[in-house]
Amino acid sequence: MESFSSTLKIGKKNYTGLLSRRLFKWTGLTHRNEENAVCVERVPVEEIVGVQAGRLELLPEKRVEESETEFTVLYVRRVHGGQRWSLGQTVFTAPDLELRDRWVQSLRHCTEKYSQDRPRNLLVFINPFGGRQRGREVYHTQIAPLFELAGVRTHVLETERANHARDYILKKDLTGFDGLVCVGGDGMFSELMHGLIGRTQWEAGISEHDPEATLESSSLRIGIIPAGSTDCVCFATVGVNDPITSALHIIIGDSQPLDVCSVHHRKRLLKYSVSLVGYGFYGDVLADSDRNRWMGPIRYDYSGLKMFLSNRSYKGTVRFQLAESQSSNPRDNTRCRTGCMVCSESTERLCSLVDSSFDSLSRASLISSCSASLPGDWRSVSGSFKAVNLTCMSSACPKSPGGLSPSAHLADGTADLILVRDCGRAEFLEHLRRHTNNKDQFDLPFVEVYRVTALHFFPENEEEDENEGMETEEGTEGSQHKTSSFLSGICGVPPSRSKWNCDGELVPHAAIHARVHCQLIRLFARGIESSQGKRRGSRLMYYK
Repeated sequence: MESFSSTLKIGKKNYTGLLSRRLFKWTGLTHRNEENAVCVERVPVEEIVGVQAGRLELLPEKRVEESETEFTVLYVRRVHGGQRWSLGQTVFTAPDLELRDRWVQSLRHCTEKYSQDRPRNLLVFINPFGGRQRGREVYHTQIAPLFELAGVRTHVLETERANHARDYILKKDLTGFDGLVCVGGDGMFSELMHGLIGRTQWEAGISEHDPEATLESSSLRIGIIPAGSTDCVCFATVGVNDPITSALHIIIGDSQPLDVCSVHHRKRLLKYSVSLVGYGFYGDVLADSDRNRWMGPIRYDYSGLKMFLSNRSYKGTVRFQLAESQSSNPRDNTRCRTGCMVCSESTERLCSLVDSSFDSLSRASLISSCSASLPGDWRSVSGSFKAVNLTCMSSACPKSPGGLSPSAHLADGTADLILVRDCGRAEFLEHLRRHTNNKDQFDLPFVEVYRVTALHFFPENEEEDENEGMETEEGTEGSQHKTSSFLSGICGVPPSRSKWNCDGELVPHAAIHARVHCQLIRLFARGIESSQGKRRGSRLMYYK
């Protein structure tokens, strides 16, 4: 399409409107009809939500005032240049009816041409019980009106029990849906992820319980409307926990591939994870907080303090496979952002395989195997650990903007392994404190970090793990206990082994095998935008 321009009015002010390829901009004119370079608005056509002939009013309720010269454009607007988005709305006045109609048709045509990945029919799951029990209100008052405005059809289901959403996805017919949306927290997202991955493997005839299997990815994307206690996955892939921002990412059809870590015990799948697989401190905090659910969200702070005071560490052996790629490392001080070149290399590698000699294989299978195609060396580390953490993303959240591993990537087929060896309370407190400031939390003598593709963990006295499953709170010599008798009365006697915290859920075995599956799922997101991305309105392109 050739560029198209004309004079337009916004209120009583004159502008020059220009639609050129994938950009719509309007520039203010001086009283001499000269362009004012300072007064310029730019909107990528991919971020146009809708175009309406006439004057569209949204408040107090939606209505359209007929007009022969006016048209309304709805688009993504960045709030103060940050990660938070809002719905922008501008009413333009064209010189005449013919130009008005041409503007409406041209804008709609460009939006459809460059926005073919937009969802038209979504399956929405609302968790009315999670977090602060705001899911139902958030969806019906903020999100549903936006979906209706953008012409997105929805089928809404409120969950009534744990794993309701997962079971629905596994058993029901999903034909006709373009994506799944969860309104809730990280637990709700995990249900959708487990259901979608499980269903995809079942349809492909792949056993999830085979720890060496190459998993198939799904064509459906997952959208997250944050309404939980932490919303870590949303924060790490969008940059803010805001329902309106997430809804707009869904509406315009953004797509962010995401690595997933499978966690097995022998030949049995335990869980999938995208953020934290943690043993030791984070596992103990979760186990203790589960016993204090009556306290509400404050139970995490209470249990965190309690486990910090208990000063526990656990003996074991960590065997891990190093990532072979040298393009990045956990301490290179880079950040995974929209259009990340490190993550792009995984997809470029995939595309080269497809274009050469692997046409008979599915694209999904090639994506899932992109990390496994580059095996690295195996290493083993034994000792007493205060924490063993594995994360496929930064795991950033509002309380820890950098997260567990600030330089981790979303879609490069690797995870960052963080080993915190036995240390005193003051040293461990410094490590935790550095998660909330700009200091390097790995620059400590008792902390090691590696970029890996697979992990085996063997606790001391592994044979007990087979017999006991979920550990009781009876202390044995397997854990290192350094609390005073006074603190022992408060914190309790430590168990022989810790528990694994897998994205906020406990798994019943300490001995595990974890493996990263490259770009196994896709979200309605684009990653966190850099300052340049915000200014230019650039989109994540490597997923195409």
